[in-house]
Amino acid sequence: MDSDDFPLQFARTRRFSLGVPQWFTVSPDGERVLFLRSVSGSDPRTLLWLHQDGAEHLLADPAPSGTGVSGYAADREARLVAFTVDGALWTVRTDGGAPRPLPVAGPVTDPCPSPDGTLIAYVGGGALRVVRSDGTADRPLAEPEGPDVGYGLADYTARASIGRARGYWWAPGSDALLVARVDSSMVRQRWIADPANPDRPPRAVRYPAAGTPNAETTLWLVPVDGRRTPVRLPDRAPEPPDEPADDSGGSGSGEGSEGSEGNRGPEGAWHDPAFEYLVAAEWGSAGPVAAVQTRDQRTLWVLRIDPATGLTEPLSRHRTARGWIQVTPGTPLHTGAGVPVLPHVRGDAWSIRIGERPAPAGLQVRAVLGAVGERVLFTASEEPTEVHVWSYSPDGGFARLTTEPGVHTAAAGGGTLVLDSRTPGGQTVTLLRDGRPAGRIAVLTEPPPVGPKPIHLVLGARELRSRLHLPSWYRPGSARLPVLLSPYAGPAMQVVTRAWAWHAAVCQWFAEQGFAVLVTDGRGTPGRGVAWQHAILGDRLAPVLVDQVDALHAAAERYDALDLARVGIRGWSFSGYLAAGAVLLRPDVFHAAVAGAPPTDRRLYDSYWEERFLGHPDVQPDNYRRSSLLSYADRLIRPLLLVHGLADDNVHPAHTLRLSAALLAAGRPHSVLPLPGVGHATGRPGVADRLLRAELDFLGSALGVRPGPDQGNGPDRDTGPQHVTGTVRLTGPGAPSGPPPGSGR
Repeated sequence: MDSDDFPLQFARTRRFSLGVPQWFTVSPDGERVLFLRSVSGSDPRTLLWLHQDGAEHLLADPAPSGTGVSGYAADREARLVAFTVDGALWTVRTDGGAPRPLPVAGPVTDPCPSPDGTLIAYVGGGALRVVRSDGTADRPLAEPEGPDVGYGLADYTARASIGRARGYWWAPGSDALLVARVDSSMVRQRWIADPANPDRPPRAVRYPAAGTPNAETTLWLVPVDGRRTPVRLPDRAPEPPDEPADDSGGSGSGEGSEGSEGNRGPEGAWHDPAFEYLVAAEWGSAGPVAAVQTRDQRTLWVLRIDPATGLTEPLSRHRTARGWIQVTPGTPLHTGAGVPVLPHVRGDAWSIRIGERPAPAGLQVRAVLGAVGERVLFTASEEPTEVHVWSYSPDGGFARLTTEPGVHTAAAGGGTLVLDSRTPGGQTVTLLRDGRPAGRIAVLTEPPPVGPKPIHLVLGARELRSRLHLPSWYRPGSARLPVLLSPYAGPAMQVVTRAWAWHAAVCQWFAEQGFAVLVTDGRGTPGRGVAWQHAILGDRLAPVLVDQVDALHAAAERYDALDLARVGIRGWSFSGYLAAGAVLLRPDVFHAAVAGAPPTDRRLYDSYWEERFLGHPDVQPDNYRRSSLLSYADRLIRPLLLVHGLADDNVHPAHTLRLSAALLAAGRPHSVLPLPGVGHATGRPGVADRLLRAELDFLGSALGVRPGPDQGNGPDRDTGPQHVTGTVRLTGPGAPSGPPPGSGR
C-alpha cells in the first residue's frame, strides 16, 4: 500500500462514512423507504432520498448548503417529511412536489410531523413549538421559564451516555405530546477556551461530572391546545433487595461477575434511590410510557402514564443488588395490539420479553428495532462477533432472519424489510418484500487501497475475541514484526466483529507499514453478557489491561511473527486511556504508546457513565483512585505521546493536562501534541491524515520500524528504560481518528 494514499483517503471520506445510506424509514404499506445518504464517498453533503417502485429518487438536494440535510422525520404514512438545512425548517412530500422552507424562526432542532401530517413540532430557542404543515399558525406549546430550562430536547446525559436522542413524543391521535422539560441550572459549568485565539472568549458548557449534580428532567402532557399536565413520576424507589431480582421472571443483573467487588467498596455500598434518569419513553397504541432509573442505576421502572391525569403505575420493575440494570435500546415498545416489549435479564443475558414471552435463553439482545403489527424485530448475538436480525410473532415464535456472518440491522414496514448488512466483504443494503429480494439501495463508500485481511482468533482461558492483521507482504519464517495493539476495549462498543469497519482498515494500514497489529475485545465490552460487562466494577483499568496482555501472549504463542521485545499500543478516548495505562503499569510488556483524548481522571468524566462502574466518588474514592492514571504517573519509563483536541467538550483537555503535569512533577519525560480548535472526534482533512502519520512516526521511531518488507528485526529492545524528550507540537483545525462522539467511556 502506498503510504501516501490511505491517510488522505481516510480523512477525505470521514473514516469511510460518506456515501453510507442511513436513517431508514419504511411506510406502513411497505411501498416507500426514506433514507439519508451523502452525495458520494468523498462529498459530505447529505441528501434525502426515497426508494419507491424499485428505484431511488432524490427528494431533497439543498445545493446552496455546505452540509445538506441534518436529520428528518416523517408522518405515520411516510407522506410528509420534515427536515432541517442549516437550522431552517423544510418539508417535502413523497407523493410529489418540490421541497420548501417554512417561515419559522430558527435555528430549528429536531422537527417531527404529527402522525396525521397536519402539524409539525420542533424545538427553537428552548421552546417546543408547533406549526401547521402549510407553514401557518406557528406557536409555542411550552416555553422555557429561564435560560437554563428547555422543552423537547434531551439533556447531555441522555444524549451522550444513555443514548436517548429525543425529548418529545407525539400521541397517535396527533392531539397531544409527551414532553421532557430539562432544567440544567444546577449542573456545573465548564469552560472550553481556544488558546490559539486568546482574543476569543471561552465557551461555557454544562457538564455533569461524577458525583456532581445532574440536570433535572420532568415529563409533561401537552395537548396541542396549549394546556399542560405534569406527569407524576415516582420520587424514590424502595430499598433494593439483598439478592438480585427482576419481577419479570429473570435474575436481576448477573451475580458472579469476575473482578473486583465493584460498588461494594471498603467504605460500603453506595445506594441512591432517587429516580434521576429518564432513559426512554414512547407513546404508542397502549398510551404513553416512560422508563426511569435511579441514580445508582440499580433500579429501573417502566411506567404507564394516564394521558388525562399524568398519574403513573409501574408496568414492570427491575432491581439488582450489584452492578446496574441496562435498558435495551428500543424498549419500552408496544405492538399494534398493545403487547409490551420490555427490557429483561435472563440468566447472564441482557434480553427482552414480549408480553410474557422472553427471548431465547443465552441470546444477547442488542436492540429492539420496532414492531409491524404484532411482529417484533430486534438484533441479537449468539456469538459476540456477529449481530443478527431476529423476529418474533405470536404464530411463528422467535426466528433468526440473517445467516451470513457479520453485523446486521434492519427497518421494516408492511411486508418490506430493509436489511443493512456489514460483512467481511463490505456493506450492502437489501430490500426484501414478503421475504423475497426486491432491490438494493446503493452504498457509495470508497474502498481503501488494500482491504483488511484479519485473522480472527479466540485467545486464552477467557476466550478473548481478537483480530490479527499482518502485512500483505509478510511471509511465514520472515523476520519478526514489532507488535502494535490497537484496541478500543471500552464498554461503549465492540471492534472485533466479522464485519467491514473503518478501524479494521486503519489496522491494516499500520500492518502494511511493518507492524503485526492485534485488536482484542476484553472484559467490559458489549455482547458477552452481564458478568462479562460487570467484571470492570470498581476498576476501569486493571481487568481490561490484563486481557490485552493475555491476548498478546496467547497470539505470540501461535504466531512466530510477533516480536514481544517491541510492543506498542495506540488508542483514542477510552483506548487512549488504556494505552497510557499500559505503559504506566506494564512497561515490561509495552515499549511505547500513543494516547489520544484519554480520560485520565475518572472524576472528571460524566456522572452516568462513571458512577455505573465506580460508584459515587465521595463514598468510594478508592475506586476512582485506582482507575485514575494520575496515581501512576511516577511509573513512566517508556515513550508516551499524549494527543488532545483543545475544543473537546466530551473528554475535556484537562484530562491530558493533569496527566502531563503529574508526569512533569515526577520527572518523567513525555510528548504532548495539542490540537487547537479540535473536538473529540471530528474528521476534517488536514488533521486526521496528519495525525495518522504522526502516530506512525512516533511508534516507528520508538520501536525501530522501517516500513516495508525490509523492515528487519529492529534494535534490541531489552535495553532498559526508554525515554522521549518532552515536546509540544501545534497543528491546525481538524480532528484525529477515533471512536464516535460520546465514547470516552
